[in-house]
Amino acid sequence: MIFFKSRKPSPAVLVLAAALALSGCVGAALGAGAAVGVAAYDERGVLGVAGDLKIATLIRGRIFDKDPELAVDVGVDVSEGRVLLTGVVANEGRRADALGIAWKTEGVKQVYNEIVISTAGGFLNTARDAWITTRLRSILMLDEKVLAINYAVKTVNGTVYLLGIAQNKAELDRVIAQARTIGYVRRIVNHVRL
Repeated sequence: MIFFKSRKPSPAVLVLAAALALSGCVGAALGAGAAVGVAAYDERGVLGVAGDLKIATLIRGRIFDKDPELAVDVGVDVSEGRVLLTGVVANEGRRADALGIAWKTEGVKQVYNEIVISTAGGFLNTARDAWITTRLRSILMLDEKVLAINYAVKTVNGTVYLLGIAQNKAELDRVIAQARTIGYVRRIVNHVRL
């Protein structure tokens, strides 16, 4: 079974993979090499994936430094410098803290603030949201007409949030249609770029 469309890796990817393979730490090289290989299939390329990973790590770290509990409540996904903040917080101040940190991070071009203010929730909602996200990611990975690596999926209170890059409108429509087939999905918020 093939999960990625055939694409010739760039010379930069090959050089990076070779350098990692020749380094003294074989386990790290294999893990990093696999990550580089996966990133090579992403529309953003290796440098784009690395840049987005850096932004997400900085935001998560700064949120954690401000309030470790807030770091648990807020999800951060980044695609092309576009940041998707998701989660549930108790008040507007906590949401504003996360939003401010995201906007102040170097490299951020846009922030989608999808953080919900609510005191309701609980284990059942969290478990159901995790199930929806896992189910949709699995469906997309097995769909040969979707380059699943280009999509970030988050679910909060039955709302599915999509971020990433679609190959074309037909692929994006297919992803949205797949999300609609999953039980407990209340709505879909699309932040995917064509």
